[in-house]
Amino acid sequence: MTKQSSEGPRNTDSDYFFRKLASGIPGVLFTYWLSADSELHRYLFVSDQVQSILGLDPAVLRKKAGAMFSVIHPDDISGVRMSIAGSVKSLAPWRYQARLKVRAGHYEWFEVHAIPERQIDGSTAWYGQFYNIGHYKELEFTLRDREAESAFQANFQRVIASLSTEFINLSFGTIDQCISKLLETIGRFFAVDRAYVYGFSPDYRVMDNTHEWCSPGVPSLIDTQRNVQTEDFEWWQGKIEEMVSGNKVVFVEALDQLPAGPERELLEQQSVCSMFCVPIRVRGVVTGFFGVDSLRERAWREDQADLLIIVSGLLSGALERHRLESELLNQSIRDPLTTLHNRRYLMPRLNEMLSRVNRYGEHFTMAMFDLDRFKQINDSCGHLGGDYCLRRFADILLEQTRETDVVARFGGEEFVVAFSGVSQADVRDTVSRIICSVRDHDFIFEGRTLPLTVSAGIAAIGELSGIPASPDPLIRLADERVYFAKQAGRDCLVDASGVSRR
Repeated sequence: MTKQSSEGPRNTDSDYFFRKLASGIPGVLFTYWLSADSELHRYLFVSDQVQSILGLDPAVLRKKAGAMFSVIHPDDISGVRMSIAGSVKSLAPWRYQARLKVRAGHYEWFEVHAIPERQIDGSTAWYGQFYNIGHYKELEFTLRDREAESAFQANFQRVIASLSTEFINLSFGTIDQCISKLLETIGRFFAVDRAYVYGFSPDYRVMDNTHEWCSPGVPSLIDTQRNVQTEDFEWWQGKIEEMVSGNKVVFVEALDQLPAGPERELLEQQSVCSMFCVPIRVRGVVTGFFGVDSLRERAWREDQADLLIIVSGLLSGALERHRLESELLNQSIRDPLTTLHNRRYLMPRLNEMLSRVNRYGEHFTMAMFDLDRFKQINDSCGHLGGDYCLRRFADILLEQTRETDVVARFGGEEFVVAFSGVSQADVRDTVSRIICSVRDHDFIFEGRTLPLTVSAGIAAIGELSGIPASPDPLIRLADERVYFAKQAGRDCLVDASGVSRR
């Protein structure tokens, strides 16, 4: 046993004292040496903690440092080598963070601090230490995640606020453009491959892809997703029921979650890996759904469904407002009795036709109809009988004209049809058919047959001496010819060629 004095051990071996000092430091002290040609490297000194922390034998490391590099995480090894090369070149302090495999077998974060010194032979030696910074890294990652989450939430709120403003300020007729912009904005924000809106038929047996956005290079599906019958999709019908009755979100994380069947085959054909579908409600009724697709495997946020529900709510509100505005506008431009368009709708359309005459030379023809002896029907049958005749005549007009023709109730028992893209001879034939249909139709009200006929006047824009500034001259001409038809005995038409009766 070595005799010690009250002053402590008398051992003068500096290496002994240094090792004792190094053993009290939680990290690993070292002197790392690298030859001038970077071919050889070893530890001139490394504290014994390297064995308790990393399971490496100090004696082996003093011969060759390769074992130390074998415990560096594969993703960090190139960065460690580059940091060493940079310190060799600049002789700047070597400071770097990397993951090392500890004795227990898992990786933990360490940081190295060392001062380089150039040797006479051109080699380099570093004097320093490395120590575990796992706790600090955990805190760093937590703070970074919190900052990233805060930034994400703030960006999402800004996106929703911007889209809300768009929908609040949208003018009538721009709903489709606004929905398309929403899909693009949301699609890019969540980095999905497709974003889309489908509408349901009232019985949920048919769905129709109404709007779609695709990221660059992703094929569009909208043209193949029109009037899709759902009766063959048993699994999907169940999901529709969940959306309708429970307002539930449909989430397919991976296709192998789906049962074998047409739905899975279809999604495989579309290269879909995962998808979300969120119901859209208008006036409390599910009218369709908003969805996003990913064509690659990805990790979705835990609150992804909640975020998409917010987007769906925005769509629901916009569509509900649009439907209300459409109904209000429709009521303002349609005659409530016959459901035909009224004069408020007719006049702007005639002005549009005049503009096309001026710009493109597209002429049009107008026919005005007036029910014959209509006052007598009102007097003999009351206004309910007269209303019945007006409705049935409106039906005949719609049956005998094209969807592109403008059909309107002008006022009282007067009606107007504006024809474009058709010759005056064809207009005369159509008007003649209408007159014959009225004459041959049995107008039966409360068991009584009403003898109804109609007179018509036809006026073409080309008959006027010049292109008028408003439709009024054309309307007056057609009205005058209705008067001539009445004078000619009613139940006939009058145009530029005179009276025509069948």
